[in-house]
Amino acid sequence: MSIVIAVDGTAASGKGTLAKKLAAHFGFHHLDSGALYRLVGLGVAEAHGDPRSEADALEAARHIDHRRCGDPAIRGAAVGNLASIVSAHPAVRASLLEYQRTFARLPPGAVIDGRDIGTVVCPDATAKLFVDAVPEVRAHRRWLELSAAGEAPPESEILADIQARDARDSNRAIAPLKRATDAKLLDTSSLDIDNAFARAVELVTPAVEKALNAKRP
Repeated sequence: MSIVIAVDGTAASGKGTLAKKLAAHFGFHHLDSGALYRLVGLGVAEAHGDPRSEADALEAARHIDHRRCGDPAIRGAAVGNLASIVSAHPAVRASLLEYQRTFARLPPGAVIDGRDIGTVVCPDATAKLFVDAVPEVRAHRRWLELSAAGEAPPESEILADIQARDARDSNRAIAPLKRATDAKLLDTSSLDIDNAFARAVELVTPAVEKALNAKRP
């Protein structure tokens, strides 16, 4: 059994950065599951389809190129909103589920971040984190990211988008965003990345070390 750290949380809470740092810290593989849904959203847009059409979204999901996970084109706010829309389709989630579970079995371990990793994708994950921050803090962080890329809209618009996305992700019928009952909560509202990472390591290390010890002969 491979070791899996599930890192779920809200948009712009810092979960992606923390997941990457945790993977590097433990020497595990990292998967940003949100990138998969962003690729689906981008695929729908590039095909001039409708993200609210399950058929259009599923077609894009079947043809995503995982090598594009690092493509800057998927990191904009528009594609993020598309990802939130297409991720509500049951057929799209089913299409991507096995890919994520296969990734989770990679030795010696995997860190996967998303919105339903600890609840749906890997409910038996070795360690689970739920990362959150107040919407205003998350909106400011996203504004800083977009400003650095030269494409920042007014911060008030970003806040409205984040609040709408929270509502959409939390209220969808399939795999809604929610904290797993056994997930450790990490509120990053008042933490910089270094302090948030230190706290994340503190929260997951006991479970990871227990699993590593169990694997040793």
